[in-house]
Amino acid sequence: MKHLTNVTERLENIPTCDRVLVVEDVAALRDIWQRALKEMGLFCVCVRTGEEAVEYAGEIEFGIAMLDLNLPGIPGLELFRQLRALQPDIAVIVITGFGTLEAAQTAIRLGVVEFLTKPCGLGELEVAIDRARRRFMGEMRPRAPEQAVTPPVDSTARPATTMTEVERQTILEALERNEGNRTMTAKELGISIRTLYYRLAEYQREGFLP
Repeated sequence: MKHLTNVTERLENIPTCDRVLVVEDVAALRDIWQRALKEMGLFCVCVRTGEEAVEYAGEIEFGIAMLDLNLPGIPGLELFRQLRALQPDIAVIVITGFGTLEAAQTAIRLGVVEFLTKPCGLGELEVAIDRARRRFMGEMRPRAPEQAVTPPVDSTARPATTMTEVERQTILEALERNEGNRTMTAKELGISIRTLYYRLAEYQREGFLP
């Protein structure tokens, strides 16, 4: 536990929102994330496995976690659940090389802030980190539109290939099945109505909803 003691001593004057736990089994990527986060003025702890992440999270409060889904030992989604149990307010960014419907649905239910698909640019990382910090500090308050939004149907749309696309497709298809009823959509997806409003507000800003 000596390594934990050393890290804890260095965190004394660092706000929780500026502490990032990075879980990535590829050493080169850990180095890249660490350098990038340091340049953003953040303090990060980089570990290789889910077991190491749980050990740190059990002793240190983090504002943000960046998780690779494909990890040795504890799988990424199971680690997500365990981090949620240890630190319910932690803002989680998922990093993966591919997406599946099951993973997207689980991550949505657990309250993922952002999906980053490998390889991702540092600009994308900076946007995701900013969003995660604001989520952790409670600054992101989705506004509920007065009228329900019906997602446009595009039969020629290409299949989703990234976690972000899979997530968006999953939510919009559920909204369509429920004829725009957000309460029923949130219930079907197993997420809070607040999370659903937040995601739909994002899709409107990005032009995926009218």
